[in-house]
Amino acid sequence: MSRPNVVFIMADQLRATALEMYRPNTCPTPSLERLAASGVRYEHAITPHPLCVPARTAIMTSRYPHSTGSRLNETFMPEGANHAFRIWSGEGFKTGLIGKNHCFKLNEDIEMLDVYCEITHGGRSELVASPKGMEWVRPIEAIDAAHEARTNIPRQSPRIAYRVTDGPEEDYGTAVIAAQTVQFLEESHDEPFALWVSFPDPHEPYEVPRRYADMFPPESIELPPWPEDEFDETAPERNRVLKRMLDLTQDDELDVRGVISTYYAMTRFVDDGVGQILDALERLDLSDNTIVVFTADHGDFMGEHGMIVKGGVFYDSLTRVPLIVSYPGVVPGGEIDASMVNTIDILPTLLRLQGIDAPPEMQGEPLPTATDALPRDEAFSEYGAGGPEYTMADLEMLPEPYGYPTLIKNLWAREAAGRRKMVRTRRWKYVHDAMGGEDELYDLVNDPWESRNVVSDSGNAAVVSEMRLRLADWMIRTEDAIPVPLPEHIGPPHSR
Repeated sequence: MSRPNVVFIMADQLRATALEMYRPNTCPTPSLERLAASGVRYEHAITPHPLCVPARTAIMTSRYPHSTGSRLNETFMPEGANHAFRIWSGEGFKTGLIGKNHCFKLNEDIEMLDVYCEITHGGRSELVASPKGMEWVRPIEAIDAAHEARTNIPRQSPRIAYRVTDGPEEDYGTAVIAAQTVQFLEESHDEPFALWVSFPDPHEPYEVPRRYADMFPPESIELPPWPEDEFDETAPERNRVLKRMLDLTQDDELDVRGVISTYYAMTRFVDDGVGQILDALERLDLSDNTIVVFTADHGDFMGEHGMIVKGGVFYDSLTRVPLIVSYPGVVPGGEIDASMVNTIDILPTLLRLQGIDAPPEMQGEPLPTATDALPRDEAFSEYGAGGPEYTMADLEMLPEPYGYPTLIKNLWAREAAGRRKMVRTRRWKYVHDAMGGEDELYDLVNDPWESRNVVSDSGNAAVVSEMRLRLADWMIRTEDAIPVPLPEHIGPPHSR
């Protein structure tokens, strides 16, 4: 048999527990359940960085952000990086990217793609006027018109904005990406290929066709707990700053339920797109020789901790993502792996299954169960580029009311702040910033909602010591000898 093809499917900002297979009474995803039935679902998959560009660059290189230098949304794939498409192109695979990029920017990387059809949150990419390697499956005017509603969604509050719309369903980004992928498979079924299918949903703007919204009535949504004392003095200042910007306790409960229901509806729309891709693989007799992976770059609060979207902290709602690997006849079907894994492990897994040697600089490891690799009991994530902390005093220099526009206005400063690192086991989560700021420790068994930072509890001293040793060992194993330069613009948070 020839080396297997790859269809690597990514959703944007999709938390694991938005899916019913990870948490009951959330979003049913029959297509992903079908994929999981033919492969392995990972119960504890962690993103290397809960921000788009650093996460995607890390996944595509199997290197942590502190090693690639991609630690901000402005730091794309570095020049000369040995990423997935450089490897697959060199091995003779037809390569493609359909959907959101937010990873590659240099011409040398785009030129490695035989097919490049970019659609992002607002529609077709402004940087790439025409698709490469194939034409759009829908008229350009129709695609553009379907995305106009996303460019100016009326706000229900400074923190919440969502919309249910009635445009032609086939012209929404999720539908176009799915249809474009099906056409790619039809055109490429007789040659080896490696395709990245990257859905921009369910990342904001939160907008969805009415048919999907009707599947999730707001009154059916279960809200997470919001303990009144969660953000007391035991919570780090960075967490309290974020909560002050995004505090949903100020909002009408109907609007909170409405935005969560829209997020679930967008997720179900993506799931149907995945179903179309799986149907095409079966119809074209590609299923037995194609590895299919589904994951997300990072998560979304979506109501947990009284917030939505994301913001540089390490709660599971942002760092824990879905992960499924399917390769019928090679990877066991219907398995659930409970060990701790990271999405930088995806590329080494794919290469192992394809019989391709992984470059030695890769820091990820092949996934257990999908390969013969041993289970592991820890996973890591990080955030920050070495800039100064963003404090409550910095926030208070901005005008109220705070909300999503505030989040975007100071994103550049908050994503650069500190050098925070997280280690998570099945029982504990520990966060440390070598540049200062409060540490965090959460008991995930007794406090699954991560509502109380217990790092200062005297009874946890031994746990803190153990978790620090785990972090130190990881840093020794992965830190480069040559420090990565900081972006020039990093300075005091109020300097912009």
